[in-house]
Amino acid sequence: MDKMKAFQVTGFGGLEKLILNTLDIPEPKRGEVLVKIHATALNNSDIWMREGAYGTDTSSNASAGWRREGIQFPRIPGSDIAGEIVKIGDDVEREFLHKHVVLFPFQSSGETGYEHMSSDIAYIGSEFDGGYAEYVIWKADLCYEAPLTDLTESSTIPVSGLTAWHMITRTNMKKGQNVLINGATGGVGSLAVQIASKVFGAKVIALVRDHSLDAKMKELGANETVSYKSTQLVSEIKEAAQGEIDIVVDVVGDTTFSTSLAVLKKGGSFVTSGASSGVVTELDLRTLYLKHLNILGSTLGTREEFSELLKAVKEGEIKPLVDKTFPLIEAKEAQTYFKESKQLGKVVLLP
Repeated sequence: MDKMKAFQVTGFGGLEKLILNTLDIPEPKRGEVLVKIHATALNNSDIWMREGAYGTDTSSNASAGWRREGIQFPRIPGSDIAGEIVKIGDDVEREFLHKHVVLFPFQSSGETGYEHMSSDIAYIGSEFDGGYAEYVIWKADLCYEAPLTDLTESSTIPVSGLTAWHMITRTNMKKGQNVLINGATGGVGSLAVQIASKVFGAKVIALVRDHSLDAKMKELGANETVSYKSTQLVSEIKEAAQGEIDIVVDVVGDTTFSTSLAVLKKGGSFVTSGASSGVVTELDLRTLYLKHLNILGSTLGTREEFSELLKAVKEGEIKPLVDKTFPLIEAKEAQTYFKESKQLGKVVLLP
């Protein structure tokens, strides 16, 4: 049987748990395809899955996977995948062969429009083997035509793009609203800047590390930028917005939470899909009810939203940002760079 190189996570822990192995190339079953991977973009979830950082319903510090339960190890991580279909299983039309595709990142039995909320949701790179490999198996109907001819760029879109798109649609964002995007230089944040400004027509204030990134942020669609290092952060955000904020889009968590609520107008909305700076925070409930605030949780999105996202990318409204690429064999170095650096855009593994 033909072989492939793949990194497997062998248990919860540090980088010593991410092991390069030689494995059999898997065979597609009924309704499945074999995808030769051209590029896999990194996400926080790749690292948090290995570290067991999702916690459980009863303990925020317990080791658990994305579904807040144990993971069946060994597991190949990686959820942002682009490649070419090179083999098909039974009941898959031959026209799928040799298509360049991106992978919708999860399976579930949820009804249309609620796929992401189903109790049996299973995520590629967590419940299924993912993209830190040369090949991957996935359901044919969850493989979508790559929006760009450049598969490295296409790989940056699925998880981060779907996450950003769903966050924004959850808030019912309207043209002309003031929107603060925290973590604006990361994978989700940089796409959220583009989606909010170029697709939904909002006025975007991007929260960034420092002003050396101003030109790039404005190229992506931000109207103003503010450094989170400011000692007058609340007043600077309000000055940049020329008023209060209608919507905060956040993937940062604890360190920006109090500021986010402080700058929101009465009736404003805060939406979160991540907490890279800390998962536990303090909330003064008086702020919540006296300002009539809406706090929204958001994870992934629907297949319809995924199609809308890919269309916007294909039509040039949204442009992927690749910060740095690594060969697959340097997956450990890539995760270290991803976790420790302040990259602009996505880090991508190339088999």
